[in-house]
Amino acid sequence: MAVDAGVDALGFVFYAPSPRAVDIKQACDIISQLPCFVTTTALFVNAERELIDRVIADTRIDLLQFHGDEPEQFCQSFSRPYIKAIRMKPGIELIDEVEKYSSAQAILLDAYRAGVPGGTGEIFDWDRIPSQHPVPLVLAGGLNCNNIAEAVRTVSPYAVDVSGGVELTKGIKDPDKIKMFIDEVTRAN
Repeated sequence: MAVDAGVDALGFVFYAPSPRAVDIKQACDIISQLPCFVTTTALFVNAERELIDRVIADTRIDLLQFHGDEPEQFCQSFSRPYIKAIRMKPGIELIDEVEKYSSAQAILLDAYRAGVPGGTGEIFDWDRIPSQHPVPLVLAGGLNCNNIAEAVRTVSPYAVDVSGGVELTKGIKDPDKIKMFIDEVTRAN
C-alpha cells in the first residue's frame, strides 16, 4: 500500500524492542514483492555485525540506517551505503556530528528522548537545522499529515522519514494516512 501511494523507499526495523520490528523472513517476503526502483532500507540500533551481515545476505537490502552509537568505521564497513541518525538533543552541534560521519550517504535528523533511540513521535525545533545542509538530510521525528508540509517548507530536506505518524496503532500502518502524507509532501514541494 505504501508503494501504491508513491513512496520512494521502505524501511525495515531490525531492532527487537521496537513495535515495528520485523524478522529477516518477513522482510524477505515483502521485498520479494516490490517493484524495481523502490529503495529498501534496514534500520539497526547497536546491532551485532553478524545480524547486519545476515540481513544484507538474505534480504539483499539496498541501504543501511544506523540509529545507535555506531562509529563511522563500523557503519562504512559493510557492502552497502548507509544513513546515520543523529538525535537532536539540546546542545548538539549538528555540523560537528555530521563531520563524524563524512562517509554517510545522508544524515537522518530525529527528535531526542533520553534512553529512546528513535520512534518517539516527537518533533524537535527545525530552526536548529542550518539552511545550508552540508550533506543530504533526511528529516524524521514526529512527522504526520498535519505538519509535514510545514516541515518540508522549513527544512527543505532531501527526504523525509515517517512511521508512527502514518499508523492506526503502533506497528500497524493506515493506508489513508500514508496517502495523505504523500499528498502533503508533494504539495509542499
